[in-house]
Amino acid sequence: MNPELRADKLGRIWTPPVAPLNRLAADWRSPPNAAPRTVPWFDPDGAGIAARILVLLESPGPATIRAGARAIASEDNQDPSGRRLRELRRSTALRRKDYLRWNVVPWPIADLDGRRRRPTTDDLERARPALGEVVALLPELELVITVGKTALDGWMRFLTLADGWEASTGRGELPVTLQVPHPSPANPHRRDEAAVRTEQAFALAARIVRP
Repeated sequence: MNPELRADKLGRIWTPPVAPLNRLAADWRSPPNAAPRTVPWFDPDGAGIAARILVLLESPGPATIRAGARAIASEDNQDPSGRRLRELRRSTALRRKDYLRWNVVPWPIADLDGRRRRPTTDDLERARPALGEVVALLPELELVITVGKTALDGWMRFLTLADGWEASTGRGELPVTLQVPHPSPANPHRRDEAAVRTEQAFALAARIVRP
């Protein structure tokens, strides 16, 4: 993301409809009795709390992490996976302002050497309350698209454990869930099929927003 675009977005993180979500992000950045951590801001160019579509990824990627306190969870981040998702989304009628992009684990996950790694079940469990806080602010949510198996696992844990969906939202009816493969270059198998599935999921999401 170029500096001018980042500065513009940061100037709008406290505007509707993302201000309630970014209050959560601010709280997660400074957890009680723990060291501060990097948590990206919600993108003010997304749907915010008006979202009917939630796109859930795994955890913040390298391009997001490098921005530190200025990090934003945005399709404008310049990492290969993000660019691929943006290209596929743009090939459909789904607009950026139609959906909310977020991570099932909202903070970076690293090993003892500081290298980014895939979230474990324990990581997903620690992040589950945060996911509940997000969806509690999305009263119009109808469809969740999980990107990759880890994001799906985190979302299913949230839905099916006793203190999950209904406890967080007070709603009984569940949103539809679609799972698509992670677009990482390190995931070369069936790449063309993965692109078709992701594009189709975005196209189906667009029909929800504009039947």
